Amino acid sequence: MSQKSGSSGAAEAESTSQAYKVLRSDQVGRYMVASRELQAGEEIMTEMPFVVGPKACTYPLCLACYTPWPPSPDDKPLCSKCGWPVCGEECENSLQHKDYECQVFVQANEKFNVTAALDENNENGVPQLECITPLRLLLESEKSVERWNSEVRDMEAHTKIRCQKSQWKSDHVNIVEYLRKRLKLDRFSEECIQMACGILEINTFEIRTAKGYSARALYPTVAMMNHSCVSNMSHTISPIDYRIRLRTTLKIPAAGELYASYTHSLLPTLLRREHLLEGKHFACACPRCSDPTELATHMSSLKCNKCDNGIVLPLDSLDAESAWKCTHCEYSINGQAVRKVFRIIQAEVDNVEAISGADGADAIHERETVLRKYRSVLHPRHAFLTILRHSLTQMYGRVDEYLLDDLPDVVLEHKVDMCRLLLQILDVVEPGYSRIRGMTLYELHAPLLFLAKGQWNADVIDEAGLKSKMTEAANILKEAATILTLESPETAEGQIGLVAKESLIQLEESINNL
Repeated sequence: MSQKSGSSGAAEAESTSQAYKVLRSDQVGRYMVASRELQAGEEIMTEMPFVVGPKACTYPLCLACYTPWPPSPDDKPLCSKCGWPVCGEECENSLQHKDYECQVFVQANEKFNVTAALDENNENGVPQLECITPLRLLLESEKSVERWNSEVRDMEAHTKIRCQKSQWKSDHVNIVEYLRKRLKLDRFSEECIQMACGILEINTFEIRTAKGYSARALYPTVAMMNHSCVSNMSHTISPIDYRIRLRTTLKIPAAGELYASYTHSLLPTLLRREHLLEGKHFACACPRCSDPTELATHMSSLKCNKCDNGIVLPLDSLDAESAWKCTHCEYSINGQAVRKVFRIIQAEVDNVEAISGADGADAIHERETVLRKYRSVLHPRHAFLTILRHSLTQMYGRVDEYLLDDLPDVVLEHKVDMCRLLLQILDVVEPGYSRIRGMTLYELHAPLLFLAKGQWNADVIDEAGLKSKMTEAANILKEAATILTLESPETAEGQIGLVAKESLIQLEESINNL
């Protein structure tokens, strides 16, 4: 693609009535377009992964189910054959371990260094585990020669760029040297191993296991889509067999290009572009990145501290060094100073985002504190405030002390306001049938119903008013159900989709009985 090229025809990818075709250009390599008009929410293909394995820089984990290892300080189960970390007998016998690295470790008599892996200084991951996914990819290239040659071998590995980076050097030590010398796999050349590392770095998707842990998987066909910071495609991955399902989020005309997003849509331009340049080795110049106002969402904009209603924008949003200037007065600030401000705020946002709802009311209080703190610095729709609001919309009503039944009207209204503001932004940056939009609609319907019931009980609205408010909530719930039932039923979102469908039936019944 400008970005990253994928593969031409995937034996393992099943297209739904061949909804797409693969084209090639000198600028971006291979890319995907609609071969006919596609409707929003249409599934266009499914694909099984070519390889699955731990992410780079991973914590100690079971090599079969990716659960953090050891299960407890007193229980450190290792594979009885190779001596590497597993959860127990079932994981030891799982094919992805038994038929791949296990045999290699046995032949080379290479054991897992438990002491080193559990050392406190492993914040950048366990070096010994870095080899697992590249090794699986290389072994699979020998088992599935045809698929490797037709689908995987020509995937973008950005070797020229990667060999200049520090990651290349650590891959050389932890992966290339380890495989060739310690594991005696000198049948794989240095060049071949680095290519495998590059293919994985640039093309893999994060996957979630049934227990909610993350790993990575390579889907050669899906990986052909080019990137845009406003995508028109969404994917869902089964946590059971890791099959990926690719679907549209918007109506796409025949010959329209299919776009995925390789970065988090709720980040400001500066950070999205940095993330793409670092991880995927290209400088994004999509319409959203090219517009200083981020398509009028102002997700990067700052408030001017010199005048009342000025907004501070970059003069050139594609240049990280560009000056930023106020729209109303002479105030300006250089790009590096903005980057510094963003770094400080991002660190605080990351800290509070790490507090989960399971920690109770603190999860809400800490986020609200950061929201208040930066309200005077950032545009109301700034990405950092949006990230916090997104979490808060999911926490109000679900966290101890803040369950829906306990929320006073003022807090219910706060949740409604946050959902509506979030939807205004999502309608631009994740439009249509996107997962996050479906979840936000779902979070909006309940407080609307609670508020309506409260107003009806207090005689603020009559029966017609109640019916109208309930109908509005039902329409919102209906759209949420439509979107979320497109998700894999084994995922949390897919489950909520099924709940939404049931709730809708009951809600429509209540409305009809009024």
